[in-house]
Amino acid sequence: MQEHIELVMGAGGPKARIAGHRIRVLDVAIWHERLGLSPNEIVQQYPDLTLADVYAALAYSWVHRDEIERAIAADDAFVAEFRRQHPGPLEEKAAHRPRG
Repeated sequence: MQEHIELVMGAGGPKARIAGHRIRVLDVAIWHERLGLSPNEIVQQYPDLTLADVYAALAYSWVHRDEIERAIAADDAFVAEFRRQHPGPLEEKAAHRPRG
């Protein structure tokens, strides 16, 4: 697993990512667990990755489960706050739609 995963310093501390790529372990975990993509489907969508890369990322995400869950929650909170502060055209239209 060590040759497939690297820790890179970023805002808020080190981030685990697939070695030689900008793809975070967190991203692979989300694609697999939340979007239901299989490791093969992930490789099909990101052909620069190998199955070994994807399996190493999934293994890392299970070993560091709490860290990954906290990172997912932080990303979700950031997106929710951004959407609250910057509503899109559909949200603005709905907010100004007459009731009744």
